[in-house]
Amino acid sequence: MFSKNPHFTYFQQSIDGISLPEQLNNPFDYEPHQLCKMAAHQVQKKLKEVDWEHNFGLGPVRVEKAIGKMFGVMVVKNRLNEIGFLAAFSGKVGGRNHYEGFVPPVFDVLKQGSFINEGMEELTRLNREIDKLRAIAGEENRDKIGKLTQQRRDNSNSLQDHIYNSYQFLNQNGEVKRLREIFESTHHAHPPGGAGDCAAPKLLHYAFQNEMTPVAIAEFWWGASPASGLWKHKQYYPACTHKCAPILEFMLSGTEVAS
Repeated sequence: MFSKNPHFTYFQQSIDGISLPEQLNNPFDYEPHQLCKMAAHQVQKKLKEVDWEHNFGLGPVRVEKAIGKMFGVMVVKNRLNEIGFLAAFSGKVGGRNHYEGFVPPVFDVLKQGSFINEGMEELTRLNREIDKLRAIAGEENRDKIGKLTQQRRDNSNSLQDHIYNSYQFLNQNGEVKRLREIFESTHHAHPPGGAGDCAAPKLLHYAFQNEMTPVAIAEFWWGASPASGLWKHKQYYPACTHKCAPILEFMLSGTEVAS
């Protein structure tokens, strides 16, 4: 059974008799709610069926460059007061941002024809021109290289600023903040790489966009552990503090969260 919203998923098993939490759990310190575990199991079943074009390293033989991914589920109540859940993955999977049944990114850096494509093409052109000039000796070329290098640096900074401003996060009060605004109050000179692309911000942003109320949230690792061995297959983990804490602090203002 599916709702008209393509990303709101109903539970396949009956949830009658399962009490809902009075507050959303703290994403940084929690024991997964029973409904989150049920949602996670439902997503994990789907993970085995979808062709992700990504090497999760779950085959009988460990393949080089295999790496797992963090996935998230959030139990929500929709506008019809129905209980279901949303699912998301951190970053990209198989070089893609969009898969059926998983919420979209807050900002799609892979969208064709976007300013990012044009900006990257221009940076590539400048790189080629600089490389050609470096292959030719001469004082005159040195000056040209210096000017082109500065142009490349300016273009790169401008493109990065445009990307930061394109990540706009929503909270339950309907307030919006850009990525750079959120990190201005932290010790980071710039938002860390990948900020805003983790599962938790994606889930909350989509819920607020579609007038859904967060009930419970959990994240789990799917696949081979990274070299550090920090994350294990199917284990639940808190949201990352390095990238997510400032973002979630804003996004959860206006939402009752357990301490």
